[in-house]
This record gives sequence, C-alpha cells and structure tokens, in this order.
Amino acid sequence: MAENQIQRIKTISEFHKLRNLPKPEHPLISVIDYSKIAPTARRESFSWVYDFYMISIKRGINGKMIYGQQQYDFDEGIMFFIAPNQVFRIDANPKPTMKRSGWMLLIHPDFLWNTPLAKSIRQYDYFDYATHEALFLSDKEEVTIKNLILNIQQEYLSNIDQFSQNIIISQIETLLNYSERFYQRQFITRKISNHKILARLEELLTDYFNSDDLVTKGLPSVQYISETLNVSTSYLSGLLKLLTGQSTQQHIHEKLINKAKEKLSTSNLSVSEIAYELGFEHPQSFSKLFKTKTSLSPVEFRKSFN
Repeated sequence: MAENQIQRIKTISEFHKLRNLPKPEHPLISVIDYSKIAPTARRESFSWVYDFYMISIKRGINGKMIYGQQQYDFDEGIMFFIAPNQVFRIDANPKPTMKRSGWMLLIHPDFLWNTPLAKSIRQYDYFDYATHEALFLSDKEEVTIKNLILNIQQEYLSNIDQFSQNIIISQIETLLNYSERFYQRQFITRKISNHKILARLEELLTDYFNSDDLVTKGLPSVQYISETLNVSTSYLSGLLKLLTGQSTQQHIHEKLINKAKEKLSTSNLSVSEIAYELGFEHPQSFSKLFKTKTSLSPVEFRKSFN
C-alpha cells in the first residue's frame, strides 16, 4: 500500500485474514490477543478505516497512532475506542519495540442490529472521531475491563443459543459504562494537566476577545477552541463541565457577556456598535443573547450604571 493511502477493512473476517489470524469464531464479534499479531515490516505511514467498532488495549505497537487530534504512544497501556468509518493513521517505527501484549475487541454494527445499543453506543463520546482521547487505566481498572472482555469471548465461543446475543450485548454495555466511569475518574485525577487546559482556554479566549478577531471572524467556535488547544470537542466540554459546571460553548458566551458588560458600562458606544465589535451581524441577535444570559436588555443593563 502506498504511503498515506487509506485502506478500508469492511469485515472482521477480512481483518483476521489481513493480520494472518485464524478465521473468527463469530463473523460479527471477535476478541483478539494482540500478542498474536505479528509486527508489521512497513516503514511508511499508512491509514485505515474500519467498518466496525474496535475497543483495545495495546502495548508494544510498532509505531505511533494518530487519531482525531491526538497522538498515542503505545509504550504505555492505554484504552482507546474507534468507531466505524473513522480514519486513523499509523506512523510505523522500523526499530524493535517491546514485547506486544493486550487485546482487541471488534464489534460489527450488524451484531447490534435491532437492539437498544445500536443507537445508544454513539452516545459514548469517546467513539467519535473528534472526541477520542486516551483512557489511562489503573491496574485495578484494567483487571475489571479484562474480565469483561474474557466474559464476552467465553460467551461467543460457547454454543450459541437464543440468549447469547443478549448476554454479550449486556457485557458490552457494562464495558462501555465502566469506561465512562473511568473517564470521569481520569478527569478528576489528572488535575494538573486538566487545570492547565482550563488556564490555556482562559488565555485563548482573553486574547481572542481583545483582538480584532471578533470583528473579522465572529465568535470563536467550539471546534476552533478545541483544535487550538489540541484536544477534542467533547473531551474538552466534558472536562469543563466537571471542573466548572459549564460547557465550552457556555464559557465562550460567558466571556462574550463579560466583554459586553465592560463596553456597556465604560464606553459611549451604541448597542449596535458594541454588537458589531463583538462579532454580531445583527444587533437583535446580540440583544437577545445578552438578555437570555443576564435577564436584562443591553439598554437596561447600561441604565443600571447611570
């Protein structure tokens, strides 16, 4: 495959064949021992798209993976989630790496068909291309997750009956819920790095609102903020919700309202002029947002200072 060419893997059976693994015991779900996948000899970067979900913990990968806004170094064991139709890239490393270990859980969407999880699985933000972040598990947490993976594997390796799918679906939901819990724990325990993100956010918004960007570009989008901070949109919003009780969009609006209050109370600019300086094409939109956030119109707020 040529460098940077995207290769699509449509089925779990195709994945097994590509990685020289035995045929999957079940065509729509598979647990793979990562140590049994031989390292690639590729020296170039290459990109992949899967038509199925992958949940994985890998150690000793031969290179680094780029997914969303994040680069992952697999010398550490981290848990990550890839949804169907999302592009990720492997930057191959020709040098020898540590011994491989870990596992991969592959789930084809057809396995979830006609179950509540078929819809609810996308509510887990970490499956989204733009919201993927590494999940660093403690030893105890990793044991919990591994036991669930083994339960899933044991169930589909047993004689399939009318209960098998529901039991496996239940185990997958439990796995996803534990992952959600561990993400919340990570928000709390990684305080230093998380508060650094918050500090950088405040600095970014302050610089943006004190520049001409509001007039020329309008309000900064959540996507712009996330890309500038090099974190994903939902991860940032979830982090801010936990630390401050506000989403990224609410932070942007709060900074906007504070800037508007400053201009209304310290300048003689008209409401229309202030709206323009704050990036609004229509003063009515500014006035509506201001009243929603403060319960006062801009004119009423200004009068309170006279």
